[in-house]
Parts: sequence; structure tokens; C-alpha cells
Amino acid sequence: MGKSPPESGAARQLTADDPTVELDILEQTISMEGARALRHDDHGLVCAPIPRGWILEGNPVARNRRLAASSDRQATAFMWDFTAGRFHWYYGEDEIAHVLEGSVIIEDAAGMRQALQAGDTFLFPAGSRYQWTVPAYVRKIAFLHRPLSREMRLVKGIVELVTAPFRRTPDGAGA
Repeated sequence: MGKSPPESGAARQLTADDPTVELDILEQTISMEGARALRHDDHGLVCAPIPRGWILEGNPVARNRRLAASSDRQATAFMWDFTAGRFHWYYGEDEIAHVLEGSVIIEDAAGMRQALQAGDTFLFPAGSRYQWTVPAYVRKIAFLHRPLSREMRLVKGIVELVTAPFRRTPDGAGA
């Protein structure tokens, strides 16, 4: 549980720029609605519930927001955050995650554990499963990519080869 302000002495003024505001508020919050109402800066994230069957411990709350997508919709970027808890996460797409704030301990299907904290980047391959243990709070940027099947990569290569002579290059671009 979060800590309440000191009973004596000057009250500490918290602002949205204070990096501890999010953690203090989220640690005191048990519901997404409460978190949304209390947080000063929510980065525009919206509730994105973790499937009940994936949750192993606690009552983790997840939120996200799509930041960008490629023109073919095969690559997207999201911001995610999670409150304390332990859960499985199944990856249907390749994901490169960069931790912005907080920390998480991840464990792969073989039992290999790794701690990730602010500044760390990690690749979660499509088809993998990781167990996440979030001690308090974690916020990340996730870059997702839908990998093409072997057959589709072959088709794409053939199409690129056939259409190459007809593609225009920008003026001044080398061959």
C-alpha cells in the first residue's frame, strides 16, 4: 500500500512532473476508475484488462494507448502500464519493449528470469509466453510487428523482384 503524507512538518506539494506521483497514487488505488480519477498525468492511457485466465496473483490493472501504426498495419507502437501483480503474457506478434518507468521481473517458459527497469529494452518473440511479476508499477513503450509467414516472405520477395524495374527512385538517390 502507498504511504500517506507525513503527519508533521510542511506538506509536500506534488505536481504532475513529480516522478513519484504516479507510483504513490497507483499504489493506493485498487481500481482502474480510481486510478484514472486520481492520477494527474495519465498519458492518455485507457483500460486494457488482462484476461482473467492469465492472472496468477494480485489484481493487476493494465492500460494502454496506441501511439502510431505503419501504413500496412503490420507494425504498431503502444504505451502500456501495469500495476502490481503476477500474470502470464502471450505474444502473438514480435514485441520490442522499452521500459520507461518502474520495473518488472520476466520469466520465460524455460524458467529463465530477468529483471527489467527504466531504460532497459527487451525482445519478446511472436509465439512466446512470459510470466510478468510487477512489484509496484511499470510503464513501457511497445513496438509490435506482425511477422510474415515463410510463404508470405517468399511472395513478397517475388513481387519486389518483379516490380523493381518499375519503381521510381527519388532524384539524386543512388542505385
